[in-house]
Amino acid sequence: MPTKTTTLRATDRRFGIRLLAAAGVAAAAAVPFALLLILVEGRWRPLRDLDRDAANGLHEVAVDHPAWTSTLRVLSNYVWDPLTLRVGVALLTGWLLWRGARRLAAWAAATAVAGGLIGLGVKTLVERARPVLVDPVAHAPGYSFPSGHAMTATTSFAVFLLVLLPMVPRRARIACWVVAVVSVVGVGFTRVALGVHWFSDVLGGWLLGLAVVVLTSRAFEAWRSDTGQRPTHVAEGLEPELTGPSPEPDSTPR
Repeated sequence: MPTKTTTLRATDRRFGIRLLAAAGVAAAAAVPFALLLILVEGRWRPLRDLDRDAANGLHEVAVDHPAWTSTLRVLSNYVWDPLTLRVGVALLTGWLLWRGARRLAAWAAATAVAGGLIGLGVKTLVERARPVLVDPVAHAPGYSFPSGHAMTATTSFAVFLLVLLPMVPRRARIACWVVAVVSVVGVGFTRVALGVHWFSDVLGGWLLGLAVVVLTSRAFEAWRSDTGQRPTHVAEGLEPELTGPSPEPDSTPR
């Protein structure tokens, strides 16, 4: 009969293998961002032309329609502002702790913090300047690539979805996905339309945010598997047990 020490060692090995697999999946998810970064750093002409055309075209519309532009500012600076979204994630994390879902709370916090730090680190390394337009309608500090707004929206709405989906009736889940996707795309649109980001900045924020979510989610799945919980599907959230009386069932390895 295996001893407790032997069982724990086997559990540790399984967890290590699953964690490596999670890292591999996350690395694959980061490949599109890495390719985009290479194109940005290499000043690939087709991408530069796309960035310039998108910036100039939307800027003309923004200048000619001040009411529309004001709406974009409200959405970008308040509704979808990174601070607003991070406060939302923080409140959700606090609720999860109160609910007894410590494991899920740790995932939500780690995803938000990792996204913020990685995005800031890449900005500092790339040091890309923001668009310079005649008669600008908005201003933003710091470097441009990747878009912090786009990246924060991607990680934050992923957290909201993957945590709260188990609490939502199945018929309403499609609506939740639509709201999340529209919000993430909308954030990117406002940043380009306001002239404070290139399109490739926004695309980079989306891709890097997605890579972070994939990494942390795969690590969470490895954690669940290592404690004997069943695999989950993205459509049902990361912790389906959240709807039950015990959000985190017996975590003793099986």
